[in-house]
Amino acid sequence: MLRGFITVNPKDPFPRYGLALELKNRGLLDEASGEFTNLMTQFPDYTAAYLHAGNVERERGERARAGEIYQRGIDVCGRRGDGHALAELQSALANLQQEGGED
Repeated sequence: MLRGFITVNPKDPFPRYGLALELKNRGLLDEASGEFTNLMTQFPDYTAAYLHAGNVERERGERARAGEIYQRGIDVCGRRGDGHALAELQSALANLQQEGGED
């Protein structure tokens, strides 16, 4: 159903975000990673994507990529003035760094 919404409304990031989350929740992390990558490429200012995209990469064991995504999201949120998402991303990056995954 979500793929249908994406086809009908390709300029709306929300159905693609929903699809990526659904894939993540089903444990289809490789597919979720691809959808989040597409989402962030097509809609780089869609701040909600970065935390979940980074979390997917973290779960996949791609800690360096997770850190890069969190940092990119921090930059976007700062530019967009999205303080809530910014705080979540800063916390996720700090936790990743504390675990020794990123500098």
